[in-house]
Amino acid sequence: MKVLIVGAAGMIGAKLASRLAADSAIGERGVDALTLADVVEPRRPAGRIGTVRTLALDVSDPGAVAGLVTDRPDLVFHLAAIVSGEAEADLEKGYRVNLDGTRHLFEAIRAEHEREPSYVPRVVFASSIAVYGAPFPARIGDDFQLAPLTSYGAQKAMGELMLADFSRRGILDGLGLRLPTICIRPGRPNKAASGFFSNILREPLAGEEAVLPVEESVRHFFASPRAAVGFFLHAARLDTGPVGPRRNLAMPGLSATVAEEIEALRRAAGDKAVGLIRREPDETIRRIVGGWATDIEAKRARDLGFRAETSFDEIVRAHIEDEMGGRIP
Repeated sequence: MKVLIVGAAGMIGAKLASRLAADSAIGERGVDALTLADVVEPRRPAGRIGTVRTLALDVSDPGAVAGLVTDRPDLVFHLAAIVSGEAEADLEKGYRVNLDGTRHLFEAIRAEHEREPSYVPRVVFASSIAVYGAPFPARIGDDFQLAPLTSYGAQKAMGELMLADFSRRGILDGLGLRLPTICIRPGRPNKAASGFFSNILREPLAGEEAVLPVEESVRHFFASPRAAVGFFLHAARLDTGPVGPRRNLAMPGLSATVAEEIEALRRAAGDKAVGLIRREPDETIRRIVGGWATDIEAKRARDLGFRAETSFDEIVRAHIEDEMGGRIP
């Protein structure tokens, strides 16, 4: 099987590539060729895959994207995106990468499909709960309308529509995954408006200060990086027949408040870690986060076998095990 990951230098892309290289299988099919692409050249993962190609390219360049699929990968993970805060601050860049980049990839697949009609790859697209918009019910169901209140959410919703349409036409076999906010993200803080949800746990666990820009009463919807990689691998293996024409699925997750996050940190690392959180209100972030969903039923996804954590203690524990060698410094 040939696998392509677009956006492979990002956190989820890198973890997904490592899992594929280590397991070297999607279901019963072995991964014998892996192509990793991003705006910066991704690292080659250690593992048993024979052919690994790493490329630096701009997804907003249609010529560069076309070259990614000339070898007709069987499975495509599309993760490349400008994150929420940056997409809101830079309208042109957000649409160029998040919308145009998605269209260029799907059009490149269409060109190969027209050359060889039997070529219909599985495409797994990273969408977001930002496609929803307030006012919200207490818990969002699978039929809740898309009404994004950010440019990032609008761009992801447009990608979802293209994915469904190209799947309907038999050009690709797509699944769009509406991801919860991924927490705790490893690495350093980025420009995502949701980044503080990770920062207030990751930095104190490492003995560093972190800034909290919203009230502790703010509620949000989460899953760990471990769960997110599981979502993508499950989507790669899934029989899409039962999914039907509605190809975009809200992923399961955990609804929790900032206060509940902080208490999970306290249980894991004590009062000293909690004392490293500094309150600095930020009205822009409060406004963006206020337009996001706080709890999602995700019944369709759960019925199809997608799974996530059920407590914030699990999310903190996953970070300690996966990113900190199993111990707090």
